[in-house]
Amino acid sequence: MADSDNTTTLPRVIRRRILAIAANAKERREPEDLAHAEAVQSADPAVAAWREWLIAHKEVERLCHQQQRLERNLVETVGFPCATIPLHDGTSVRLHSIQALNEVLGSGPEDEAVRAKSKADLETHQQRWEAADREIGYSAALIAEGEAADQAENLLQLLLETPAASLAGVAAKLDAVLSQGEPAEACAEFPWPHIRSVLGDVIRIGQEVMPEQILTNRLGTSKCGRRRECIIGVSNGAKGGAA
Repeated sequence: MADSDNTTTLPRVIRRRILAIAANAKERREPEDLAHAEAVQSADPAVAAWREWLIAHKEVERLCHQQQRLERNLVETVGFPCATIPLHDGTSVRLHSIQALNEVLGSGPEDEAVRAKSKADLETHQQRWEAADREIGYSAALIAEGEAADQAENLLQLLLETPAASLAGVAAKLDAVLSQGEPAEACAEFPWPHIRSVLGDVIRIGQEVMPEQILTNRLGTSKCGRRRECIIGVSNGAKGGAA
């Protein structure tokens, strides 16, 4: 999708623009100004909670990619455990579980013979899968991903329960909701366009209040794996600021 000035439908364009502005402004700041801005930012508990969630969120992304890579390796080298079952009409079907095997075959003598052989084939294939799994660590990676996802979910809940003390805290919460929940970049289904619109408003108001105090903080990843830029900052003022 081409860039546009429509801040309601394309907040990432706003984020990229603000990121460039913030980077240029940062080069012009004195060290004591940066230190003061960071101190103000750390005073917002929602921003602090967002930072903790972000670390966990990135770990989930890393483990997700790892287990997907290992699963592809298993499928390409061993294949999902299965057995090919000949049917009475001369065709055959590939099944991946004993339950499916029992649903396809009847109770006649021929079916029982096919059942015994197919069950043995399926169990042998399953053993090869498990041996390769232990060697490359796929199941361990899958368990680690699940545990990391639970941790990220708990931190997201903590973030959403933490009152924001600035516009930066509000932006942080909205960013986390988008990162965790949006099924695809620029998803048009409710409520994602509306949340992006609100986040765009928060960013714009934060820029108007105190743009020189905005700090760049992170480069995150959406749930679909696409890179997206976002910066969270707090202005040195009563109303706060965000980007």
